[in-house]
Amino acid sequence: MEQRCEQMVALQGRFSWSGVKDKSGNEDKPTMNPASLSALAALSGSAVGGLTSFLSSWLGQSAQLRSQVFLNDKSRRQELYREFVEEASKGYIDSITTNTPDLTRLVGLYALISRMRSLSSPKIIVEAEKVAQLIVRSYPEPNKTFADLRPMIIANAIDPLRSFAESCREELEGLK
Repeated sequence: MEQRCEQMVALQGRFSWSGVKDKSGNEDKPTMNPASLSALAALSGSAVGGLTSFLSSWLGQSAQLRSQVFLNDKSRRQELYREFVEEASKGYIDSITTNTPDLTRLVGLYALISRMRSLSSPKIIVEAEKVAQLIVRSYPEPNKTFADLRPMIIANAIDPLRSFAESCREELEGLK
């Protein structure tokens, strides 16, 4: 009993709990010292604030990374489509004005189509293959002069990349 009293005196600074009955015969209930309550509130507030800060930072970084990956993918596609349009345009004009195919250019065109297979939708691949096949089919046909090309230009019949370009635009707009 004496040891218990000593323990209660030691705890008196933190708790006001005597463990004995008061004068009316009721047992005292433990209560916390206001200073301890303030310290506990400060520690828990710091923990919640730190956790909130960490989660906010992590979510922000995650969103930023997703945005960068998306923009990088979109710019890679745009660059690939631009290269294809340039090469196909040169190849098409070459195919309708000469009978000797430029094999290096054709291989480069098919290499671009192969790169598209890993990035683009099937519709883009189909349209690109149509353009390449048109170029290959145009070589053996009779050469066209500028006089022959003029009516084709006026009738919009010399734009073999129109369908490809429209498909690319639809795909890039759909990425948003």
